[in-house]
Amino acid sequence: MNEFLAFAMISLLLVVSPGPNSILILKTVSGRGCRSGIENIIGLVSATFVHGAVSVLGLSAIILQSAELFMLIKFVGASYLFYLGAKTILGTLSTKDKMSISSKVEPESKDVGFHKNFTEGFFTQILNPKVSMFYLAAFPQFMNFGDSNYFSAFVLVSTHASIIFFWFLGVSVFISKVKFIASNNRVGLWIQRFSGGVLVFFSGLIVTQEANK
Repeated sequence: MNEFLAFAMISLLLVVSPGPNSILILKTVSGRGCRSGIENIIGLVSATFVHGAVSVLGLSAIILQSAELFMLIKFVGASYLFYLGAKTILGTLSTKDKMSISSKVEPESKDVGFHKNFTEGFFTQILNPKVSMFYLAAFPQFMNFGDSNYFSAFVLVSTHASIIFFWFLGVSVFISKVKFIASNNRVGLWIQRFSGGVLVFFSGLIVTQEANK
């Protein structure tokens, strides 16, 4: 039980700490509405179970032993964050967006569909270096490999996934309420630009950390 509580606390701290996932939700909800943010969250949760499966199957050990493979994964993650950030910033600079600055915000009018929102959430989580390191190095320490069915591992991953879902659901609702109160598309545009800039910053930070190793 003590190990479970420790894992839950570490997972909570991992989730609430600022990172690409938080910025993705901010970007999505401010630009597309709360429903799109929830679809992002479903992607985050799904990717979390993939991380858990990789760790349980022992692939984490292979990745950790291959410096080239690990750096490739981090580089792909950095590239994806840069792509999302740059795309977000460029999207706010389009003529159509500039012409609509003074218009009212319609939370669901920019919904791009479940598949795109889910994919953004999934790949942001699956390529998130912070989460990758957690499942590659820390998560195995909480697993009991003596269990034949790995039920305990599933419980731990489900706990982490549940924390992700409920935390970012609350964040999505809060951002949606703030945007509705603001009722000004200019606010939404600047939130989008800020979010895009932070995503680009995270991508550069990842590359810099690699270069310093």
